[in-house]
Amino acid sequence: MTDKKTYKLPFIILTAILVVCFFLNISFGSVAIPFKAIFNSLIGSTTEHETWQHIIQNYRLPKALTAIIVGSGLGISGLLMQTLFRNPLAGPFVLGISSGASLGVALVILGSSVFGGVFSALFVSKWGIVIAASLGSFLVLLAVLMVSIKVRDTMAILIIGLMFASITAAIVSVLSYFGSAEQLQQYVFWGFGSLGNLSWTDLSILFIIYSIGLILAILSIKTLNTLLLGENYAKSLGLNIKKSRLIIIIATSLLAGTITAFTGPIAFIGLAIPHLTRQVFNTSNHKILLPAVFLFGAIVMLICDSIAQLPYSDLTLPINAITALIGAPVIIWLLVSKRKMVF
Repeated sequence: MTDKKTYKLPFIILTAILVVCFFLNISFGSVAIPFKAIFNSLIGSTTEHETWQHIIQNYRLPKALTAIIVGSGLGISGLLMQTLFRNPLAGPFVLGISSGASLGVALVILGSSVFGGVFSALFVSKWGIVIAASLGSFLVLLAVLMVSIKVRDTMAILIIGLMFASITAAIVSVLSYFGSAEQLQQYVFWGFGSLGNLSWTDLSILFIIYSIGLILAILSIKTLNTLLLGENYAKSLGLNIKKSRLIIIIATSLLAGTITAFTGPIAFIGLAIPHLTRQVFNTSNHKILLPAVFLFGAIVMLICDSIAQLPYSDLTLPINAITALIGAPVIIWLLVSKRKMVF
């Protein structure tokens, strides 16, 4: 394992870039806000314009913090899954978590006419969609956890997760066929993903669950490094494979599932960020990789959101489209250039 002191300078540079991207993200938008006004607002001082204060505190600051949580959370989830399955194409949604959330939302939006009246209005509300997505993710997670307890082969869990995703996608397709044009449009808009719909209360709930998942991931660092040696060797070192696998799956589900419930499915970040980080740091030590993925994920997500909100324009592009336009070329570049994917 490489000494952490070797990477002190890269971490300092990444932290500085994160701070710059954070301020740029808050500054950009239909109304340009100077850095000085942003800094004054963050430290509690009055800004030159009261409108700027309102925009920063009630819209752009929560959105920037959401971007950091989403980028770092999905990046770490992807890292956990790629290490657990020793598969470079594994991502945070490989266990069907995103598909479960999509199914929950589809049942609420596309099947809302079944409930009718007050129930329909309740379920299609903002919190109704969040709860439906959370329940969908939880049910798929529960099924995967039950399988993981009985199945010894880790790769079998990966395949079963993909099968769960296929089943939920099929059910969503059936619901879409019978849904109205208005319902389909609402479901499609949810699938675009959004970072700007969270209030401070929503953000607080997201942060609490995200923190639990992050703590579990940090506690699993030694386990992840041991798993790199292979499951058989890890067993010989006394590692409880089933217990360790369970903790990693729960950490991933808390991170990816909660993020999807609150912001919608965000593509490619969880798949691309771990690979990008490995190429820069060239190490397999998770004591280095995990904080590096945190920083890279947060930076890339802030950049994607800054691009999506089209500075000096009232238009906002779907965040999912921007992350795919950035994430997909990264994966293609890694494959075409035949760079070694460190595991």
